[in-house]
Amino acid sequence: MNENEMFVLLLELWRDFRDPAFLWQVLALASSLLLAWALSRYGQRQQFVRSSADHGALRTLGTGSLKRVAFPLLALLFVLIARKAFTYGHLGPVSLLDLALPLLISMALVRAAIYVLRHAFSPSSWLATSERFIATSIWFCLALYLTGLSAPLVEMLEQVSFHAGKQKLDLWTILSGVVTVCATVLLALWLSSFIEKRLLTSHTLDSNIQVVLGRLVKAVLSVIALLLSLSMVGIDITALSVFSGALAVGLGLGLQRIASNYVSGFIILLDQSIRIGNVVAIDATTSGIVREITARYTVLRTLTGTAVIIPNEYLVSNIVRNESHSDPRIRLMVSVQVAYGTDIEQAMQVLVEAALGQKRVLADPPPQALLTAFADSGLNLDLGFWISDPQEGTGGVRSAVNMAIWRSFRDHGIEIPFPQREVRMIGGSPAAA
Repeated sequence: MNENEMFVLLLELWRDFRDPAFLWQVLALASSLLLAWALSRYGQRQQFVRSSADHGALRTLGTGSLKRVAFPLLALLFVLIARKAFTYGHLGPVSLLDLALPLLISMALVRAAIYVLRHAFSPSSWLATSERFIATSIWFCLALYLTGLSAPLVEMLEQVSFHAGKQKLDLWTILSGVVTVCATVLLALWLSSFIEKRLLTSHTLDSNIQVVLGRLVKAVLSVIALLLSLSMVGIDITALSVFSGALAVGLGLGLQRIASNYVSGFIILLDQSIRIGNVVAIDATTSGIVREITARYTVLRTLTGTAVIIPNEYLVSNIVRNESHSDPRIRLMVSVQVAYGTDIEQAMQVLVEAALGQKRVLADPPPQALLTAFADSGLNLDLGFWISDPQEGTGGVRSAVNMAIWRSFRDHGIEIPFPQREVRMIGGSPAAA
């Protein structure tokens, strides 16, 4: 249907508006919309009832996408059926039904575009603005098409042309190319996000492998979508050789660190030296739990709740102490001193029992008390014990063990000495001044 036919359709609609048979079109359109709304609501209610069951990411994605466009597609189907019935039964004009078809198609396109945006990007303020802009743009293009102003506008844009090397470009070509590239890239991002969600829910793949595959899929699909969209617009892909050469020069001049961080990120994810959930220590003051590994940096959450962003190059080129690399269990140490007259065997048994009384302390390997040194003021004892949840922090369990030791020493009469000095005066008292 071209612009002239659409203009004629609007004239027919105005003429049929005064025909009594026009009410049958209104009734058919209202019935189609009401029936489509009822069926779409029923489908959403059934999905809500079954939401407690896990049907997998594929069914979730399909249900979510169909839910967005169910109403306009069902209404479009019912309007087409009503239009056929009006045509074959000679029930009257169908100008209103013909006008409803492009409106319903555009509604489905708007909802599908917004759905792709929401699944391709994380929720943010600019995303809400983009949704409104895309919806407004689609409805504006539809208004131009319905009023017959799209053809003169396209001709005006085609007249504004210029040369880019040997190729002649105009504003219409650039505008249509931008729309094609954006739509293709958004579709690729939506597909990559779906694949990434499927990978993250897999129980057979390692967490690092899931992240690597998700990043690779997104990068590959984005590049393929960009090249395909440029080919569809008519731009020669070989022209990108200039851009690739400029990128290589940029990497050689000033982007070595950025490129090194990206390469280091993939190295960390592939060799699994650091994994999400590991307890690592970067230096004497920075330690915590790995919460996220991206292509450029790693997010470390310290025990104080602070997020430390570490470039991946630093993790590859420096020594990192991973306390839960091969085994999540770690050994902690608590030191205490007792007086020289204390029964050492009893004190060591009290230490072991104080550690076993804590829920987080493992019974296997068992806690062990050791006599480490004969100090000036007393005997130094060390209590070593194991925990399996270092991501929960170690300060709490150390404090609990120390409190248990203090109570047990008090109940058993075991003394914790403190430094004492004895001063002896040699000779008589000094004469008064």
